[in-house]
Amino acid sequence: MSVTTARALLMDELKNIYSAEKQAVRAYPRLTKAADSGELREAMQEHLEQTQAQVERLERVFERLDARASGKTCEGMRGLLEEAATQAQQIDGGPVRDAALIGALQRIEHYEIAAYGTAATMASLMGEPEIKDLLGQSLQEEKDADEKLTQVAESVNRDALAAGEGMEEEAEEEEQPASRSRRRKAA
Repeated sequence: MSVTTARALLMDELKNIYSAEKQAVRAYPRLTKAADSGELREAMQEHLEQTQAQVERLERVFERLDARASGKTCEGMRGLLEEAATQAQQIDGGPVRDAALIGALQRIEHYEIAAYGTAATMASLMGEPEIKDLLGQSLQEEKDADEKLTQVAESVNRDALAAGEGMEEEAEEEEQPASRSRRRKAA
């Protein structure tokens, strides 16, 4: 599709967002299962429900524009979700994995904030206040989700740091006997 008009650009943006949200709806249940923190799982489940409502809102936007609700594969979201899934698989459960998940989820939120902000501004400038309002609702939900993740991160990251300190102390204790025996052999 050739994008040569503002309307075509808005449609392109909306298709991208639609794909992104549909991908998130599919990925969030797996990511939620990977979280250990009850507070994080709760925030993720709440945002999944919001995301499902955002998909419905986008369908209303397409309807308002007399267009079929469809998406072109959003490669940005695909990459962000793959990164989150990889971290969930490669990092052992516990607060460190939860901290990694929060970081990945916040990158997703920031991506969505940028997308909704761009589309809402375009709709406003095109004289489409209803579309701007629908997109603005989703934009605010994304900002709220990001803020919630920041709040959850305060306790999760503290736990992750504490877990890391415990591991460092164990590693130091394991190194000390080994270095003593090396010194004895050298003498």
